[in-house]
Amino acid sequence: MAQRPGTPRLLRQINDRAALELLITRGPLTRAELGELTGLSKVTSGQLLSRLETRGLVTAAGERPGGRGPNAALYGVNPSSAYVAGLEVLPDSVTAAVADITGTVIAQVTVDPSEAGDPVRVVHEAVQRACGTAGIELARLRCFVIGTRGVVDPATGDVRYSVDLPSWHVGILAGLRTLLGECVIIENDVNLAALAEQAYGTARGADDFAILWTGVGQGLGVMLGGRLHRGITGGAGEIGWLPVPGEPLPSQVTAPQTGSFQRLVGGEALWNLARAAVAAGNEGFVDSLAGRLAVGVAAVSVVLDPGLVVLSGDVGRAGGHLLARRVEEAVARVCPSRPTVAATGVDGNPVLMGAIVAALDRAREEVFSDTV
Repeated sequence: MAQRPGTPRLLRQINDRAALELLITRGPLTRAELGELTGLSKVTSGQLLSRLETRGLVTAAGERPGGRGPNAALYGVNPSSAYVAGLEVLPDSVTAAVADITGTVIAQVTVDPSEAGDPVRVVHEAVQRACGTAGIELARLRCFVIGTRGVVDPATGDVRYSVDLPSWHVGILAGLRTLLGECVIIENDVNLAALAEQAYGTARGADDFAILWTGVGQGLGVMLGGRLHRGITGGAGEIGWLPVPGEPLPSQVTAPQTGSFQRLVGGEALWNLARAAVAAGNEGFVDSLAGRLAVGVAAVSVVLDPGLVVLSGDVGRAGGHLLARRVEEAVARVCPSRPTVAATGVDGNPVLMGAIVAALDRAREEVFSDTV
């Protein structure tokens, strides 16, 4: 049978990509260890490492002491082969972080949005400052992912609307790409928190789960089959608008803080709960809050049955394992599919970390697929 043109090249690309992923997740590794994990011979793995080293993707990373023979050389992904930026945009601050291709954050800065005016200039200024702190040129960034409050249109990538960020509107993405390049992505903040939870937190390795974000606003991130579920218009997860018995329906959906579930668990509701729970103490407050959060968790569970619901945001983080356990117990009383409810396991800023995760995924796809 005649060999198809390009087959050896394709096989090298597949092997190179597998090796680079292993060096990211398991490295640094010796040539023998890499060969064992990939199933390649020592000769082939040696050729692979030489090829990747020539392209600047792999570098020597020390030695591993052996037995009687010489120490074995260790190889790892070259951190400086590519960089990405992740950003979180809030009404009163914009935080930008720069990470190398291994995922190590090497710089993080926060700027005041009022200093630069329009959103495009704000983001550009934040990224420039982060690059200056990191000591790299902006042109070396392969991808930028920006987390914002609001609904992002999956078809266009633009912000459809954001109550808290009125200056973020259709057309922002084009302006950002003009300044920063084509690989600029805007994503809902809670969706990015879900990516961080899957990569570093309680949902590590899970393909199906939901993250309930409770704080100033309410949001839901849904991961199904290992992929974020955004909905046709990007509106999946706007759980603040969930109709709740006993709470009025909004008369105008553009008015902030008017959704039924938002009224049930938002800031004003929590303040009233806290005042009412003075006599009952902390236990009374936690039980009352858990009962309210259980309404949202139960609604998600009977529709999606994710198996795991992670409580995040300011309230989920503050409530911790105690609140999660009480919510799980409350859900079990009203929901036929009993999900596991757990507190967030992400340290640091989950939106910023999720933005970096998303940016790295894009950058590695580009960099690791172009090795031969």
